[in-house]
This record gives sequence, structure tokens and C-alpha cells, in this order.
Amino acid sequence: MDSVDLNVLRSVLEWRRAGQRVVLFTVVQTWGTAPRPPGAMLALREDGVVIGSVSGGCVEDDLIARLHDGRIPADGPPVQLITYGVTREEAARFGLPCGGTLRLTEERVGDPHWVAQLLERCEAHEIVARELTVANGDVVLAPASKTDALVFDGQVLRAIYGPRWRLLLIGAGQLSRYVAQMARLLDFEVLICDPRKEFVYGWEAQHGRFVSGMPDEAVLSIQTDERTAIVALTHDPRLDDMALLTALDSKAFYVGALGSRVNSQKRRDNLAQLGLSADVIERLHGPIGLHIGSHTPAEIALSLLAEIVAIKNGVELRQKKPL
Repeated sequence: MDSVDLNVLRSVLEWRRAGQRVVLFTVVQTWGTAPRPPGAMLALREDGVVIGSVSGGCVEDDLIARLHDGRIPADGPPVQLITYGVTREEAARFGLPCGGTLRLTEERVGDPHWVAQLLERCEAHEIVARELTVANGDVVLAPASKTDALVFDGQVLRAIYGPRWRLLLIGAGQLSRYVAQMARLLDFEVLICDPRKEFVYGWEAQHGRFVSGMPDEAVLSIQTDERTAIVALTHDPRLDDMALLTALDSKAFYVGALGSRVNSQKRRDNLAQLGLSADVIERLHGPIGLHIGSHTPAEIALSLLAEIVAIKNGVELRQKKPL
């Protein structure tokens, strides 16, 4: 799931703990072209405040209207199904392109214990399935794998939730600052490792969390998994290669290092001399980023994150610089 939807659940937990009524909407099925995929979530507070999104905006407006005109009574059933876009006229009214149809669960959140448990497990980098029974609103949490997908059979919704995507930056220089800012806008958790104290000045806590130790120690200490990207940006092989030796042997979905084509080839040769196999070295992205003619730090950061997001989303790289 998109970690943006975890923010929806954080608000649900906060609102319920404050004693406010909350209705949680989840996209469970779409037909045709729909603005948001199955699993997208929106929470509606009793005073009409919303967080999240299930469409381009018009459906959200109607959900708020349903609350204010009494179509979502406080004593209604725990879960019910709502469908938008059955007719072309309705699809046009609610901004669903190409005659799309959208089905949602409308779920009254009672005891928020399951919300707290789910968030705790995601923070521990677990992938969790939430099974919601439509007939009575019961919720059960169970382990899941990264290959699982949302399933809805009309009676039970099985939605998958996972930890945030993470980006570990080796080096705290100027380029890393641009990368960190853009990555946070893309909802990555940003981690930084740089044992050089001279480069730490000026970093604010909201830009990322520093990981202590040397680069190879940092890769190990964060328990690198399939939702982690690691990029070496110091231009110092004593630091970059130290991180890469560990990162390339980890589960990270992306490992890259800053450098020209010539320097990238030298780095591959060095890694081979240090004992890494050709298959492991093949995982290394360098030069990093998509080919957009980037020159400035901001452009390089954009190029890098475009490549990382493409790989995260399973998109074939078509603009890669030739080695």
C-alpha cells in the first residue's frame, strides 16, 4: 500500500483516542479507469474533516455531504458498501474518467486497538494483512508478504499494509540535501550517514534522521530490507565503497553511487578486486539517475529519484545513461 494511507490510519487513531466518531472509506473495487487504486483510503471525522483520498475530489465532496445530510447515521451498520459511477451520468458527475466505477467500504471505526497494532507492526517493518468482515465489522490482522495484493470477495476485504519506503544517503553534502528534500515529498523515510562531522552542520531534523557509525555499519544497523534504497554520494571511495560492499549484499531494492561513467567503471573494478561477484556488482546503479541532461544538484536529485521511483513501481528504465 501507499504509505500516504498509513497517515490516514494515524489520524484515525488520534481522532478515536480523542473520543471522536470516525468513518473509514476504502476503495475495494474499480472498473474502467478510476482515479485511485484499490486500497486507497479516506477517513471522515464526525465534524466533516477528512484526510486521504478515494477519487479526484467529487466523491470526497459527496461523502462529506452524506455525513451532513444524515446518510451516515451514528447508529448505522458497522460496514456497508457504496458504489459510484454505475451510469455514465454518475461517472461524469463524480469525475470518474472513461465511465469508471468505484466501490468503497464505509466502515465505522469502533475500538481503535487494531489501528494501533497495525501501525506498530508497520513501524517494525512488517507487512500486514487486515481482514475486514463486512457483515459485522470484525477486523483481524495477519502476516503478509510483499507479493500479496488486495482481495475482496464481497464478504471479506483483505487489504495489505506495509512499512514506508526508506532511502539511506551515504554523505551529507549539498546534493544529499536536495535528494532528502525531494525524497520526503515523495513520502520516503530519509536516513543519512556521514562520519565526517564537518558536513553535519545545517541539517534539520525534519530533513532526515542521522544514523551513527561508519557507512557499512549504518547499512547493517537499519536492517536493510526490500523497501530500502541506498545511495552513496560522498565521491570518496573510502566511504562510498565501504557502504556498497555491504549494501550490494543486502536486500535493498536499489543501490547506487554518484560518479561519471569512467569513475563508475573504476568502482566496479575495485569492488571486483575486493571480492564481490559479477552478479552482485551488476546490481549497482552508476551513473545514477535517468538521462535528463542533469547538471545542477537539484537536477541530479530529480534524475536519481525518478530512477528510484521507477524501480520501486516496477517500471522498465528507458532513459538510462549508457555505461
